[in-house]
Amino acid sequence: MKLLIVNGPNLNLLGEREVTMYGTIPFHVYLEQLRQKYTALTIDYKQSNHEGELIEALHQAHGNYHGIILNPGAYTHTSIAICDAIKAINVPVVEVHISQIMAREPFRKQSFISPVCKGCIFGFGLDSYRLAIESFIQ
Repeated sequence: MKLLIVNGPNLNLLGEREVTMYGTIPFHVYLEQLRQKYTALTIDYKQSNHEGELIEALHQAHGNYHGIILNPGAYTHTSIAICDAIKAINVPVVEVHISQIMAREPFRKQSFISPVCKGCIFGFGLDSYRLAIESFIQ
């Protein structure tokens, strides 16, 4: 099985940014742990701070991956374009967030991404990504 993890804006700063909310582990370290745990899977990774690059990653996944794990960051609450890109491809997407977005600022309670995803996993720290992988394996 081939999965793609796509992280949106500011997630390149995991381990440094707001560590009380997001933790101290950089994503590349966690990604390597996932790859070591799930050796039978191919887990590719893309991160961008640019909406268009995230859309391109979703488009390029079409026909090349069995599933996408997407943390769109703040684009969750603003991007109809990412929503439309998910609808345009034939690859199931699981939306993940490290924090519990429903317990944060009011504007974070609206997701344009959730309605077009296979499922959503919020609030389990970096373990949200592992839970998303497990959803594809099941």
